[in-house]
Amino acid sequence: MLQPQDKTKAVGDHPPLQILSLYHRDMNIYGDSGNILSVTRRAELYGFRPTVRYYDPGDAWPERIDMILGGGGQDHGQERIIDDLRERGGLLHDLADQDVPMLMICGLYQLFGHYFETSDHERLEGVGILDVHTVAKPERMIGNLVEQAEDFGRVVGYENHSGLTYLGEGAQPLGMVTEDGRGNNGKDHTEGARWKKVIGTYMHGSLLPKNPAITDFLIEGAAERRYGQGTFAQMKTAMDQKSRSELERLDSLADQASRIAASRPR
Repeated sequence: MLQPQDKTKAVGDHPPLQILSLYHRDMNIYGDSGNILSVTRRAELYGFRPTVRYYDPGDAWPERIDMILGGGGQDHGQERIIDDLRERGGLLHDLADQDVPMLMICGLYQLFGHYFETSDHERLEGVGILDVHTVAKPERMIGNLVEQAEDFGRVVGYENHSGLTYLGEGAQPLGMVTEDGRGNNGKDHTEGARWKKVIGTYMHGSLLPKNPAITDFLIEGAAERRYGQGTFAQMKTAMDQKSRSELERLDSLADQASRIAASRPR
């Protein structure tokens, strides 16, 4: 599904951005819907006109997608969406290849990998967009998490998972943690995975309100893919003072929330 670049002039006319919330009904726990609120609000302040499409199994697939957000879910939630996810896997692969920015949290992070092996040794095949695989273990990794990401600096969130995820050569970690017993698998100090503009992570929280650098990465990727290189910078330059002040306020709140979360014990 090739999506051509939009030739509409971006700056000055509130250019639209189409955001897809993937499996919002079944994969939306631990506050992951806050990621949608964060993306849409910041995009509005930059002058875009974001709209959100909620996709669940059986729904029609949108013709235009500029960004995809997906959350975590219980095991029964994964079971309800897995067949549809596999059916849509080819479309998702095409969009990832075309640099559509995507953020997948926890359960969908696992299913964007090659497979998830359950505690009963049943293998749930994923869509293989991320070069990772996950194996369930009895112990859970739970608590506030701080990592250092090469492109985003300090990243703060909350992990709650028993699956141990291992990266292949085709994936890079989102960030690195400093202690054992946390992150992807509790051993190699990696957390999350990246490929092209796809991010997978175990960080709930919600993640994006406390980490605006990642939010802006997603918005910039969506805008530049649709309207051309330099669009995001032009939109930032054209912001009015009211929007700039509100963005500064949100950034200040994000910094405070990040610092508080980072200071809390596991």
